[in-house]
Amino acid sequence: MFYLRWTKPIAEPSHLPSGLSRTFVDTEDGKLELIVAEPPSSYIGPRKRPIFFQHGGMGQAGVWIEWMTYLSQRHNIPCYALSLRGHGLSWYPSFISMVYLTTKRALANDLVKGIKYVEQKEKAEVVLVGHSSGGGLSQVILDAGDVNVAGLVLTASIPCYGSLGVYMNWWKMDPWFSLRMWRHFLHPNSPLSSTGLVKRAFFCDAKPDSEVDAFAQKMSYYESFLWPLGMMLGRLVDVRNVVKRISGWESRGCSLMVLAAEKDRLMSIKQMKGAAEHYRGGLMDLIRTKKLDSVESGDPEGDVSGVRFRVVAGAGHHLQNDIQWHEGACEVVGFYEQL
Repeated sequence: MFYLRWTKPIAEPSHLPSGLSRTFVDTEDGKLELIVAEPPSSYIGPRKRPIFFQHGGMGQAGVWIEWMTYLSQRHNIPCYALSLRGHGLSWYPSFISMVYLTTKRALANDLVKGIKYVEQKEKAEVVLVGHSSGGGLSQVILDAGDVNVAGLVLTASIPCYGSLGVYMNWWKMDPWFSLRMWRHFLHPNSPLSSTGLVKRAFFCDAKPDSEVDAFAQKMSYYESFLWPLGMMLGRLVDVRNVVKRISGWESRGCSLMVLAAEKDRLMSIKQMKGAAEHYRGGLMDLIRTKKLDSVESGDPEGDVSGVRFRVVAGAGHHLQNDIQWHEGACEVVGFYEQL
């Protein structure tokens, strides 16, 4: 299949599994799609803290459906997933406006709107889970002090120190990347313009091509260039600012998890481990300078310094949609339950 498209999609709401529904968040620019997963009606315990999921580049709220269904139906956790502008069923800018004029900050503002909507609805801080460039946005809004969260999971995320190495990995994986971009008139989806390219970038080798194609058909029609460029050069965030916007450090062993995928060709295990180490260093610096109360000694899972690092064996970059999605969901549950 070939996935380059130049015009806005015709909105066609897809069927959602039982227990999931779709609503929209109003913004000054347009409506943003929000998929909601409620615990089963048979659940009679106290309302649990919500998890808020943010997709990455080319994605949409629906990439989280497997995890949301599992977490809500098996663990009674209310879940929310947002589609940024130009993704999913959210409002769509024109090709020129999205590709060349939509900044990282504009997309971050969408994320802030979605989180504040859920905070008001749930009367609680969310546990924020961000994937890839959505993990980058998650760090950006915390660094800027836009919101506070009860926990942060960076899932195959853009590292806190910037994404130049990520795109070097992409070039090594696909040496024809640049030439193909020119052949495709600099269309931002050029690196993901066929089933084979999507599979190589996002999934493990065992993922069936039919499932890769079904995933690719739901990718955004075109993507902002300024989003990845705004995360590429230099440090993305000050990790100390991000840490300070995560509540509860003084009462628990771990408030941040970096979740990596073993077969990720973009965000390598080395890069993800480096991000975890950066956050551990930032947390320890805040404690040492008495800008943050001390955390309990150690993580019950054996990690140190309040930051958990985990690897999902066998999974590719889109670990929440790969064959091993359940293992990744279990890691999120384990992190959530110790908050």
